[in-house]
Amino acid sequence: MSRKYNVAILGATGAVGTELLALLDERKFPLSKLKVLASERSAGKSIKFAGEDLIIEAVTESAFDDVDIVLASAGGSISKQWLPIAAKAGAVSIDNSSAFRMHPDVPLIVPEVNPEAAADHKGIIANPNCTTILMTVAVYPLHRVLPIKRIVAATYQSASGAGARAMEEVKIQAQAILNGEPAIPEILPYPLAFNLFPHNSPMTDNNYCEEEMKMVNETRKIFGDSDIRITATCVRVPVLRAHSEAINLEFDRPFSVDKAREILANAPGVKLVEDFQKNYFAMPIDASGKDDVLVGRIRQDISHPNGLELWLCGDQIRKGAALNAVQIAELVIAKSLI
Repeated sequence: MSRKYNVAILGATGAVGTELLALLDERKFPLSKLKVLASERSAGKSIKFAGEDLIIEAVTESAFDDVDIVLASAGGSISKQWLPIAAKAGAVSIDNSSAFRMHPDVPLIVPEVNPEAAADHKGIIANPNCTTILMTVAVYPLHRVLPIKRIVAATYQSASGAGARAMEEVKIQAQAILNGEPAIPEILPYPLAFNLFPHNSPMTDNNYCEEEMKMVNETRKIFGDSDIRITATCVRVPVLRAHSEAINLEFDRPFSVDKAREILANAPGVKLVEDFQKNYFAMPIDASGKDDVLVGRIRQDISHPNGLELWLCGDQIRKGAALNAVQIAELVIAKSLI
């Protein structure tokens, strides 16, 4: 009989936490016991899992004593406070926040890209940023064949990236506008319904926002290549769920479009979606609820002989967050890293 594991979820009531619960059930994760941890404010409330009611427990230092795996999606400050305690208790934590992503002793994992890095964990494994996950799944298969010299990315990020409340805010704003009323922002800084704006993460000293710098720094760490040149422009768009990205790749010599298409059609976690005759390529509504990153519109960059262009869409809550975390947990189990 194969072993089963005690799992704890931090932040189960949010958009990613809800998806984590659904995926554990859907993927028949080898659960012995599932514990749902949150602040004292939520303690005692119940949450549905596999048709049963789970009682939310307040997170305490003793909450991790019998836990094998922690799936954390409760924000960076919560992760910094509790995950070192979980590690001391012997649990392996997979963290969806940015708290440990660039820590030199914490692996940053996309299972389709760098699963071998998980072996170096010291009790905490970081889940990358959503845009980074989606992009690396799509471009790493090409990088393996011919190293990428430069990536230029433009992202079109849905409200889901800001959480369940932001998704609801867009719906409320859209209805208000249709009723001739003002769209009042509360979760996001500006109205998003029928609008878009550069990503709302804090600006850094180089005038790139934090979201853009996450794509730069995290991709370099995941690829194990500090020399790869990366630039990004991240934009919040009025889409409820699933992010899109326009990617320009530069190699040191030409990369055949047909070869790139063949590679991506067979790459793990990728689904090729493109019909040039019908001008049909992946859209957020196609990617929502799907595990794969949908890639297409692969074409020669007419401005550079060594350039390729591609378009992708991926479910930010699923592969961009919860699914990647669950896949890391499955990897840890499969490689006996727990």
